Amino acid sequence: MTPGSTIGPTSRRAGFAPLRSYAVIGDGRTVALVADDGAIDWLSWPDLDSPSVFAALLDPEGGSFTLAPTVPFRTTRRYLPGTNVLETTFRTEVGVARVVDALTLRGNGLGPSRELQRRIQGDDGRVPMAWQVRPRFDYGRRATHIARRAGVAVASSGSDALAVLVSPVSSAHIDASTIRGAFDATPGTPVLITLSGAHQEPLIFPTRRELDERFAHTVTSWRDWTATLTLPGSWRDAVARSALALKLLVFAPSGAVAAAATTSLPEELGGERNWDYRFSWVRDSAFTLSALLRLGCAPEAQAYLWWLLQATQLTHPRLQPLYRLDGGPTATERVLPMAGYRNSGPVRVGNAAARQHQLDSYGELLQTVWLYIESGGRLDPEIGRRMAEIADLLCRSWHERDAGIWEVRSAPAHFTHSKMMCWVALDRADRLAERGVIPDKHLARWRAEAETCRDFIEQRCYSEEHQSYTRHADGEELDASVLLGLLSGYGEAGSARWHTTVDALRRHLGHGPYLYRYTGEDGLTGREGAFVSCSFWLVEALARTGRAADATTLMDELITLSNDVGIYAEEIDPATGAFLGNLPQGLSHLALISAATAIAEERAR
Repeated sequence: MTPGSTIGPTSRRAGFAPLRSYAVIGDGRTVALVADDGAIDWLSWPDLDSPSVFAALLDPEGGSFTLAPTVPFRTTRRYLPGTNVLETTFRTEVGVARVVDALTLRGNGLGPSRELQRRIQGDDGRVPMAWQVRPRFDYGRRATHIARRAGVAVASSGSDALAVLVSPVSSAHIDASTIRGAFDATPGTPVLITLSGAHQEPLIFPTRRELDERFAHTVTSWRDWTATLTLPGSWRDAVARSALALKLLVFAPSGAVAAAATTSLPEELGGERNWDYRFSWVRDSAFTLSALLRLGCAPEAQAYLWWLLQATQLTHPRLQPLYRLDGGPTATERVLPMAGYRNSGPVRVGNAAARQHQLDSYGELLQTVWLYIESGGRLDPEIGRRMAEIADLLCRSWHERDAGIWEVRSAPAHFTHSKMMCWVALDRADRLAERGVIPDKHLARWRAEAETCRDFIEQRCYSEEHQSYTRHADGEELDASVLLGLLSGYGEAGSARWHTTVDALRRHLGHGPYLYRYTGEDGLTGREGAFVSCSFWLVEALARTGRAADATTLMDELITLSNDVGIYAEEIDPATGAFLGNLPQGLSHLALISAATAIAEERAR
């Protein structure tokens, strides 16, 4: 949908809005999801991977912050240009009102630990508005206490507190569970509702002047950052929005990049494929660093690399598929007593995939280090030694079965993508040693094992029947993840095998512009939607195999499949266009950026 298009009021089912209806705002520490009917249904507190304070996204009783006209309306949404500040325009028969939402950036002055501003401006007529704040701390597991402090309504639980400030001052009604109010939006009388938060620190009641200054600083800061981006000639707006969405997933205190901002949004309604994505996956690392470097985001690229190297040191030489945003390795999975989005339980926090054996991660890590070196970066000798030890480990373990990139919960297998990335890891170790970046004591062994690994792939992981690399060795199932082998430099892009593989995947996994992940069993019941990032991988693969015109046509179509403000979820149902899975999904936006820049690079040759 074209950003800024007019839509009707969201039709909620049993209290749940369509996932496609959500926009996202954030401040580099946490993220909020805002539905097109003005409800904030998700906010982790105080950090992106913390328990929620608003979770109506997962349970109608999970808490929310609603704000909308009390008469029928239609809405138009956009982000203020170059920012992650959201503007929603409500059009009614009695007038027009705008709501501008921001999680503000702190700046240099004293401010609350987190601050959410909702600024309401009447544009025409007199629009009756109502708002309601229903905080539910710790996924609703802790009691919430609501009282007044110095005349200000405050919700608190343990060491967490939220003040609800309204300017101009108007009466806010409170009861045991809710803070609410109503007013008319009219031209010339802007209203500001602010949530001022504290976590293990004093609660601050900022002045209107401080709030206005912080809002202006937030808009300016986003625009200053966006102005530094290096964008391709085509699809500039989509790439810039994807960069801004990705920036919201960068956890500023550590430099980690979260896979998504949410947990347990279903890949199938009513199914069990619900996972917590508020972690940073090693599998995304090369895409992340490449995108940041291509966009000209050197500070973010540097911070992310050093977070990655620090986190992986904790389990060296073994890699986990994922790590917490603070770099910790523990991600214990547990189930919460919540209904789940449209009753699609279980609702999980934590992710048991952290304990899986996933060989492709080693290739992604070595590829990330190689990209960093290629960009002019330097490694200290200790890190170089660690990378060499990882290559040594792969010489012993590349032939093992693993859970694969998709972290299936069926029996381990010889996944083709995993083997390709093992080859990439050994090849990059070879190149790094040739550059003198890592010790070359075992270089001959790395080269020998890389050749043996390649022989395994070419002899056992290619189907003559399908004329395609397969999902795993000695099988006929197909998997879009093998495209990452092509994009990572396994084999020659112009080879017959890659050309026919791209065609076979499109033929067997494609559904219009969409691409499903794989065929075959994965240890879970039900099925899922088409995986958005796979579709963009296909775009890049078409470009890399010399079909830039086909890539451009597909790219043009995929760009239209975001929601009205340019956001993508993890998956889309090809039959209905409905979003599925967690959002905003970092890998979807990373793949879009990579595809757009790949086409630009191919055109420039």
